Amino acid sequence: MSRRLESPTVARAVARQEAPLRRQRLWVLGSVLVVAQILMALAASQTQARPAPDGFADMAERLLPAVVNISTTQTVSINRGPTIPDFPEGSPFREFFDEFFERHGRPDSGPRRATSLGSGFIIDAEGYIVTNTHVIADADEVTVTLSDDRTLTAEIVGRDPKTDIALLKVEPSGALPAVGWGDSDASRVGDWVMAIGNPFGLGGTVTAGIISARARNINAGPYDNFIQTDAAINRGNSGGPLFNLDGEVIGVNTAIFSPSGGSVGIGFAVPANLAKQVVNDLKDYGRTRRGWLGVRIQTVTPEIAESLGLDEARGALVASVTPGGPAETAGVRAGDVVLTFNGRDIEEMRQLPRIVAETEVGSGVSIELWRDGAVTDVAVELGELEAAEESGLLASETSRPSPQDPGEAGVTMVGLTVRAITPDLAATFDLDEDTPGVVITDVDAASDAAEKGIRPGHVIVEVNQTPVATPSDVRAALDQAREGNRSSVLLLVQRDGTMSFLALKLD
Repeated sequence: MSRRLESPTVARAVARQEAPLRRQRLWVLGSVLVVAQILMALAASQTQARPAPDGFADMAERLLPAVVNISTTQTVSINRGPTIPDFPEGSPFREFFDEFFERHGRPDSGPRRATSLGSGFIIDAEGYIVTNTHVIADADEVTVTLSDDRTLTAEIVGRDPKTDIALLKVEPSGALPAVGWGDSDASRVGDWVMAIGNPFGLGGTVTAGIISARARNINAGPYDNFIQTDAAINRGNSGGPLFNLDGEVIGVNTAIFSPSGGSVGIGFAVPANLAKQVVNDLKDYGRTRRGWLGVRIQTVTPEIAESLGLDEARGALVASVTPGGPAETAGVRAGDVVLTFNGRDIEEMRQLPRIVAETEVGSGVSIELWRDGAVTDVAVELGELEAAEESGLLASETSRPSPQDPGEAGVTMVGLTVRAITPDLAATFDLDEDTPGVVITDVDAASDAAEKGIRPGHVIVEVNQTPVATPSDVRAALDQAREGNRSSVLLLVQRDGTMSFLALKLD
C-alpha cells in the first residue's frame, strides 16, 4: 500500500494558503458571539423588572414635605325635630324637659359645622396643590396643613368631577417644596410604588407596594383608567400622591375597594398623564377644556364585527352623530367603526372618549374608519366638550326620513314581527307618525332578539346599514345577508329614545 508523500516546502506553502481562511473563520465566529451576547443583554434588560429598593427611607424623607393634609368645614342643617311643649312656669313637666335638653342638647340648636379630612400634594413652589374633588366638595372653608405644621387657608381654583381632580391655591410666605409629574404610561404592572397621605387624620403616613393592574374601569366616571395598587390606601389618603421609585407622581390616590371600609390591598389612583392635563386646564382656565368629536358610540361585539366584515371585534361603533358637530362636518356617519384616532389604535370602545378628551381643542386629527367593508380616512377639527354641554348638543341624534307603506301586513323573521308605522301603532307605542323605520310588534321569547333586550315598540331604522321603511325592506335585507353567507345581521334600533346597533343571529 502506497502513501502520498509531500515535501516540506509544499506543506509550508499549503499552510500559508489556509492560514488567512482560518483567521477569517475565527473572526466571524467571534463577531457572532459578541452580537449574541449583546442581544441577550438587551433582552434581559427588557424583561427584568426594576429590583426592589433596600428601603424607602431616603425617598420618603425627600418627598414628605411636599405632601399636605387637607381639612374642610361646611355648614350642615340639623333637623330641628319636635318643638318643646309650652308648659306654665313651675310645672314639673317644664323642669323635666329643661333638664333633659340641658344634658342632650336642644332640638332647635340650629346649623352645625361638619369637618372632613383628606390629602394633597404641592406641584408648584408658589402654592398650587392637587387633591380630589370629593375631598373639598361642598366645603365652605378649606385648610391646608404643611409638613412643618403651618396651617394655611386654601382657595379652590377649580374642580373636575369627571376625573375627581381638584386644584387648590395657598399663599405661602416663601417658596414651598414641590414634587413633579412622572409618565404614568411608562409604569408597568409589578413596578414598586409608594403612597403618602393622611389616613384617618394621622398625617404623614408612608405605605409601599406594587402596581397590581393598569387601565382599571371601576365605573367612577367616563374617563376611568385607574392604576390599581396594593400599597395601603385608607380613608383620608384621598387626594394624596402615588410615587414611582424616581420620586415622581404617577397617580392621585382616589378610591379603594373594601367591604370593611379599611384597606384590603385594592386601591385606585388617577394616572398622572390624565390628572396633569386636568390640572393644567384648571390652572389656566379655572375649568377643563376637553376635546369633543360629536358622536355617540357603542361596543363592537364579535357578532357586530362579523356582520360588518371586520376581522375581529375592535374599535368603537358610531351609533349616532350630533348634527352640526365636528364628526358630522368631517363626514362621519352612523355605522362607521372608529379604528384609530390621531394615530392611536382603538382596541375597545371606552378608549375613544378618553383619547378624544385628552386631545387639544381645535386641533386637526385624522380618523381611520371601517365603512362598507373597507378602511377610509377622514380629517376632523375637534370642538370643545364643555361648550357643547352648555349648548345642549350632546343629546342630539341623527335620523333619516323614509317613505312608509302603512298598508303592508306584518312580517315575522329572526324572532321578530315588524310592521310599518301606522297612526294606530304610533299611538299604541307612543311614537311619532313620521318616525323612520318599522316598528316591532311582537318578540319571540326564545329568540336571540329577546335575549338582547328587544321589545315590542322598538323601531328598526336600518338593516346592515341600509335604511328600511317597510317589512319588505327588512325581508330583502335579511335575504341578502343569507345569500352572502352571513351568520348575523346588524340592526340600527331606536329604543327608549336612543339609537343603538345590535347584531342578531340569522336563523
